[in-house]
Formats: sequence, structure tokens, C-alpha cells
Amino acid sequence: MRDGVEVSTPSFEKTWGSTTSSGYCSQDDSDSELEQYFTARTSFFRKPRKDVGKDEQKDREKQELSPSEIEQKVREYNAQINSNLFMTMNKDGSYTGFIKVQLKLVRPVSVPPPPRKASSALEVRKGTAVKRRTSFYLPKDTAKHLHISSKTKAHEVIEALLNKFTVVDNPRKFALFERSEREGQVYLRKLPDEERPLHLRLCAGPSEKVLSLVLKENETGDVNWDAFSMPELHNFLRILKREEEEHVKQLVERYTRTRKKMQEALTTHTPG
Repeated sequence: MRDGVEVSTPSFEKTWGSTTSSGYCSQDDSDSELEQYFTARTSFFRKPRKDVGKDEQKDREKQELSPSEIEQKVREYNAQINSNLFMTMNKDGSYTGFIKVQLKLVRPVSVPPPPRKASSALEVRKGTAVKRRTSFYLPKDTAKHLHISSKTKAHEVIEALLNKFTVVDNPRKFALFERSEREGQVYLRKLPDEERPLHLRLCAGPSEKVLSLVLKENETGDVNWDAFSMPELHNFLRILKREEEEHVKQLVERYTRTRKKMQEALTTHTPG
């Protein structure tokens, strides 16, 4: 239990444990950088997504339920699920249950490095000992179940997720989003810090298509690069350079193939 958030691990081993061996990067004493990165291809340029405006938010987002209505919805919810992830009523009128959060992050996250030998006493006295950390990309489609209370707020869910994955980045770099599908369209809505995710889950029911929760970078438009450390910014520049070089290579190859086809057509063309 951490800050009122109880973390459960029904899918932890499958989505995280099987990838840690390849996700962490190595740390060599000879490396001059304080942080190392497991470099994987990503993109800083993403297609815009549809966001749900305030006027389009569903009634459930504002819905306040009486104790009897909560009990009824909990019974209905539990009757619809085919697992042991039930919701439970408490004597004080609150309730607990599970939420599933998908982690869709496009930038690397930082975790404490593997254990290293302790800094020498001389380094400590001189203040030259440095705090190292390791950064890597979370595997695509990583997901986590959390056992939380109806009183748990969105910012507490973010903190619990980061603690579970031992991520040391500032929680303000991340945001929790509600994802929903309506009439063939996908909508995303950023949850305010004080919103209660389990209340949304209860009102929406267990269907992931009706509502799912996603952890993403906290962006409302342009990236706030000031929120990142110097090693992180240098790593992004390296990724951007490789991505640019790959796009240029693909463009050159495309025009080379087209030019070759044109030349072959000219060679085989019969006048008249």
C-alpha cells in the first residue's frame, strides 16, 4: 500500500519480467556519460489524435452516485467480468477494484542503475561521486493492473505505476488518459490530477472498448524540452539524427528506383 494505492501484479511477470534482460543497457566504467541509453527507433513526429472536448465528455465523467447506486453498479460490474478482478464494497461506502493501464511511451524512461561498488571515501569527501541512472524504452504494449480505491486519484495512479516499474523520472512528465471508441472513432481525454479512475471504470463497465486507461507523456502540443536532463536531450538528438538519415536514405532509394525504371523504359521503347 503506497499513498492509498495498493498495487497488484497479475500481469507483471508477463509484460515486464520477460523483457528486462534486453531492455537495460550496459554500464561501463570507461564511459564518459552519466547516463546510457538503450537506443531503439522512435519518432518525434506523430500524427495528431482526436481529443474529447469538454462538451463531448460522457455523462459518466460527471456522474455522482448514491451509496445504493454504487452497490447496484458494483453488482452489475462483477456480473459482467470473467476473471477474479472483482470490485468490492467497503463499510465506509467506498469501493476497491482493479484498473488496467496501458503504457504507451515514445521516449525512454530512467531507472536506478544495476548495483555498483560503493564510491570511495575520497570521492565522497571531494564530492566527486556522481549519481548514475539507466534509461531504456519500455516494450511496446506494456500493461499493468493496479488494485486501487475509489478515492485514488489520477496523479496517485501515475506515481504508483512509476514506483512499480522503479522509474525515477518526474511524475509530472506523464499523464493518464481515458481512451474510448465511438462510431469508429478513437478519442483521448487527459484526466485531471484529481479525477478518480476507478469511478470511471465502474461507470463505464469492464469493456476496454468503451473505456481504457493509457499512460502517455504529458503533452498538450509542443514538447517541453526544458523538463529533460542534458543527457536525455543529447540522446534525443542522436535519435533524431539517425531518423533523419534513415528518411533521407529511403528517399534517395525511392528516386533511384524510379530513375532506373524510366531508363529501362527509354531503352526498350520502340519509336513510332
